[in-house]
Amino acid sequence: MENGLLKFISCGSVDDGKSTLIGHMLYDAKLLFADQERALELDSKLGSNAGGMDYSLLLDGLMAEREQGITIDVAYRYFSTEKRSFIVADTPGHEEYTRNMAVGASFADLSVILVDACHGVLPQTRRHARICAMMGVRHFVLAVNKMDLIQYDFRQFQKISKSIRVLMSDFDYDTLYVIPVSATEGENITSQSEKMPWFHGEPLLTYLENIDIRTQAETPGALLPVQRVCRPDHTFRGYAGQVAHGNFHVGDEINVLPGGSRAVIAELYRADQKVEEVHEGEPVTMTLDREIDISRSDMIVRDYMPRISFLIGANLLWMDDEPLVEGKNFLLKLSTATVPATVMRIRYKIDIQSGAEVSTDKLVKNEFAFCEISTGVPLVFDSFGVSHELGGLILIDRVTNSTAACGTVEQDLGRDKNLTWQQLDITPKLRENQMGQKAFTLWMTGLSGSGKSALANALEKRLFAMGKHTMVLDGDNIRMGLCSDLGFGSTDRIENIRRVAEVAKLLNDAGVIVLTSFISPHRQERRNAGRILGNKYLEIYVNTPLEECERRDVKGLYKAAREGKIRNFTGISSPYEEPEHPFMTIDTTGRESDDCALEVLRRLGEWL
Repeated sequence: MENGLLKFISCGSVDDGKSTLIGHMLYDAKLLFADQERALELDSKLGSNAGGMDYSLLLDGLMAEREQGITIDVAYRYFSTEKRSFIVADTPGHEEYTRNMAVGASFADLSVILVDACHGVLPQTRRHARICAMMGVRHFVLAVNKMDLIQYDFRQFQKISKSIRVLMSDFDYDTLYVIPVSATEGENITSQSEKMPWFHGEPLLTYLENIDIRTQAETPGALLPVQRVCRPDHTFRGYAGQVAHGNFHVGDEINVLPGGSRAVIAELYRADQKVEEVHEGEPVTMTLDREIDISRSDMIVRDYMPRISFLIGANLLWMDDEPLVEGKNFLLKLSTATVPATVMRIRYKIDIQSGAEVSTDKLVKNEFAFCEISTGVPLVFDSFGVSHELGGLILIDRVTNSTAACGTVEQDLGRDKNLTWQQLDITPKLRENQMGQKAFTLWMTGLSGSGKSALANALEKRLFAMGKHTMVLDGDNIRMGLCSDLGFGSTDRIENIRRVAEVAKLLNDAGVIVLTSFISPHRQERRNAGRILGNKYLEIYVNTPLEECERRDVKGLYKAAREGKIRNFTGISSPYEEPEHPFMTIDTTGRESDDCALEVLRRLGEWL
């Protein structure tokens, strides 16, 4: 076991012989138990290999896999030789099961990609190579299989080998080994093939036993993603997790991100044993020399500073049946953090054949793209090339809770790196004092026809009579000026709300009370507005029932939406996400706007 554990994946197009290759390797290397060998012999008589030994049955365990002769789910096998221990993931080749293949690639150090000698490099070969590269695989074996069907033709192998190297030139990798094999006949699997004397390389198993997968570049510093805060009683507070990279020692000074607090490690526990240091991959519970507000998803680092931002650029593999469109909301999971996120923009998708960047505004299943993703809270991350822990992510559908995409972080798109906020002598507080009022923004949200605009108008008249300085930002008015260049698609609606929040912030800084009237149907959009406005953001939910809103229908919008003339109309063909913790909820049904305005003024209390 001198070379340590090797985790590898076998992949390729449908019927390239992935399961047969791994099965034959296990059989020839005598890595099967006697009952497994006997079961294989009996099952092969009923298999699809004309009564001959069907080695794929060792890995294709599902009934549907055996009936169809294809791999559907990922099959893991554990085996050892005298030189090394292995875990192999045999993955599906069919395009429909690409997401299953991506799961297998996420754990692998090396990828064995099979190429059919009769067909050469296929689109699925390119797709699998791209997924493996995206998932951080740095070592590749391209096995040209079914050499027996082309009579072990050296020239055909050379031709395929050349196209393989052209394909791989698009990716960064550490090692590439191209080998001709016959999975069915066992040629070049565990021993040198006599039928291909022109090939002077090592057999596949020998190569896998000897390859050195250790990376030369080390990730700087140490990282501990916090998984759990341990608080068994009032005398102990520890922070538990698994060391992602580097090592920690008692007495080390650490940073806690994203907050930036500093402390010194007081104690380290591995299981129930107190230790002086812990290393990469080890579980640990850490105590500090002082109390700090730390929770799950925070990152404890030493001599390492990952990036923190609300906006990242990531390569995504889209896995969902429903297309990805710009502006869609998800939960983003990165390391131990799960945060609300929005795909703001699909910059381009990647053509699987040429690798070219293609302009698009949506993605369908199994397509790759580079996307801009905005998060609702600061995200601690790094590029995937530096840290797999802080660079690998998945997007989770917020309705179905299924994994919609996987990907890798490539860039920090925060646009404030070279900008410095100019400090002015006349501060927002001085302006408030001059006007004799506190500045804030009443963000009124609700369905079309709920009474938001009427309430904002009535409120402004009351506040004006009280001598307050105000400004109403109404949805229709904003659309005729500031946001006249925006449409009503998801991306433009998000940008519309962002612009309104930024304008409201400027007005608040000027000491002005702002009243807004926008449907703003998604919680994430309103969270982003709240983040921009800070503690001056007061959300009022105008909770008028849909039936009442539709009965009013002053503009005839509901009628048009029911007739299919308006697409994505909130409340009819598009959802409205109710506020979770609004400053105030009010129903305008059967009430005068002035009465509702008085109720809001009473609730504002100290703000006035």
